[in-house]
Amino acid sequence: MTSPHTAKNLLVELFVEELPPKALNKLGDAFAAALTDSLKAQGLTTAASITTAFASPRRLAAHISFVSGKADDKAVSQKLMPTAVGLTTDGIATPALLKKLAVLGADASVVPKLLRQMDGKAEALFFDSLVAGVSLQDGLQKALLHALSSLPIPKLMQYQLADGWSSVNFVRPAHGLMALHGADVVAVEVLGLTSGRVTHGHRFEASTPSIELRHADSYAEQLRDEGAVIASFAGRRAEIAKQLASRAPQGLVPIEDAALLDEVTALVERPNVLLCQFEAEFLDVPQECLILTMKANQKYFPLLDAAGKLTNQFLIVSNITPADPSRVIEGNERVVRPRLADAKFFFDQDRKKTLASRASGLDKVVYHGKLGTQGERVARVRAIAKSIAATAFQSENMAEPCDQAAMLAKADLLTDMVGEFPELQGTMGSYYALHDGLSTQVAQAIEDHYKPRFAGDDLPRSNVGLVVALADKLETLVGLFGVGQLPTGDKDPFALRRHALGVIRMLTERKVPVGLTQLIALAVTPFAAGITDPTRPLTAFMHERLAGALRDQGYSAQGVDAVLSLKPDRLADVTERLAAVRAFAALPEAAALAAANKRVGNILKKVEGTLPVQVDAALLKEPAEAALFKALNEVEPQANAAFTAGHFADSLKALAALRLTVDAFFESVMVNAEDTALRNNRLALLSRLHVAMNRVADLAKLAA
Repeated sequence: MTSPHTAKNLLVELFVEELPPKALNKLGDAFAAALTDSLKAQGLTTAASITTAFASPRRLAAHISFVSGKADDKAVSQKLMPTAVGLTTDGIATPALLKKLAVLGADASVVPKLLRQMDGKAEALFFDSLVAGVSLQDGLQKALLHALSSLPIPKLMQYQLADGWSSVNFVRPAHGLMALHGADVVAVEVLGLTSGRVTHGHRFEASTPSIELRHADSYAEQLRDEGAVIASFAGRRAEIAKQLASRAPQGLVPIEDAALLDEVTALVERPNVLLCQFEAEFLDVPQECLILTMKANQKYFPLLDAAGKLTNQFLIVSNITPADPSRVIEGNERVVRPRLADAKFFFDQDRKKTLASRASGLDKVVYHGKLGTQGERVARVRAIAKSIAATAFQSENMAEPCDQAAMLAKADLLTDMVGEFPELQGTMGSYYALHDGLSTQVAQAIEDHYKPRFAGDDLPRSNVGLVVALADKLETLVGLFGVGQLPTGDKDPFALRRHALGVIRMLTERKVPVGLTQLIALAVTPFAAGITDPTRPLTAFMHERLAGALRDQGYSAQGVDAVLSLKPDRLADVTERLAAVRAFAALPEAAALAAANKRVGNILKKVEGTLPVQVDAALLKEPAEAALFKALNEVEPQANAAFTAGHFADSLKALAALRLTVDAFFESVMVNAEDTALRNNRLALLSRLHVAMNRVADLAKLAA
């Protein structure tokens, strides 16, 4: 007879109506993880247990290896109460103790066995007992309820059960529950369902209406062979990717889109990729429009040639595999045709009006209740762009193209194509600008002014695009900070964090030679008195985003803190400063100098009033302070010259020569001398040393 503690593999499946495709993979992983965590917490799994998640359009399932039929009994020592409360002076149990024991299922007979042990300053009574391990039936019941209640479902639906009276809440109506421990059914209930060993396969292609599972380990195999279902999300995804690659005609490749591949994986149970095509005349429409409508509306995979140009062929992922797929192919070709025709119609209609003629219409489009219309916003962006171009790119004569691009950047918001596909704003503006005869430079800037749209996105291709993108994002940041619309917690409805990171990337990666303070001032000016000056909170916000971005790029938290604690205004220099700090930290003198710098800083912080700044050579009485003064006079010009030239590593390297004289100074010189003149002179020397050492970064942050 098998011991109830014997570990077997467990399979749990919830069979439901079609689950939300964009959330399916996440739901499957969360269901399996929550089940496992709960069973583990109850002592029903082992260290060797492995969980495999399954998720298809109509099922969430988990296979967990080495699950015990019953958890081991557990010895528990429980504190009852202080001895003085539980026992009289004669050692007799008080009513309070007896009541507590009764709650635990014990009586007065256990009182002599209670452990008396110090707990802090007082002695307490402890009750040692053996708690019976939970059965798999009870443990799985608890784990199932926990798993369903903790699924990341933003909105539940309520539906009625078969009895006609009861109702339950879940993401979709559930119709079946399986729970097998090895070959045995585990009796559990959830959502009005009682567990069994029966599930269902593909709606149309399963070899049998119902599948009776033989064993927990035969789940994936039986679903595949009898149910025509690939139960594993990852398995279906890999199969689709394989078929997409193999069924694309030679020389063509399906568009890469991980989100689309995930969504299609969540829509089919047994994928079958087929090749389709549409009329070549539709290729006259910008390919971004055709690609978007095929992906977003039809979940198709457009095919591109070697140059990345769209062809009139595409791949579909069907959920059925008929002997003759021609009708499936014809049906999908028929369905996509009106979509492409709509795109062509929008494109043709939009080109009947110029972008410039649409710009005035932005005066009727509300941007923000406190910041006016899109037309007013465009006027501010134009003013900011003009100022940035004049400040940062004086020699490039960019005023006219920047102004033209800024004026037309939002005009495509009023086109039919962008009205249908908001994702194409900027892209369509670029096409229409070229159609209107504008320069490639201006057209690219109209498209690029939204960049970078997300982490890792490309930056604008030209300086004109860079200027307009900076102006657009700074206008958004300044305006919304100025009316108090700051991000809070995880809420950022205006994507201000993304805008800030975009500005940071452009300033740092393109080495824009303008300080952050000046840029914000340029952006504040066009708002006149309409907002509260956001300079201080916005600057702090930008530095916070910069610190996070740098850490994400692999820079050490210590190095980032050292550089950013100085609040550097020119973000273009930050990465060079970080590289210099990294190089300095590798020098043998670095640790001692960092520690000394920290010591100097602590000394200077304690000085009341204004720090003395002028060193009087005649008052340098000790050889060590005279030596430091001499060394500083030699090193400081080298370090400052290197700093001014932007050679930050050389600037810090020059400071390494001070190591011995600094050490000698602290070994033999009393800074806080009784003589006021002597003390002030030494403080002035340390103040000068501190300034010299902390131009690139706060070296004290590198001290252990």
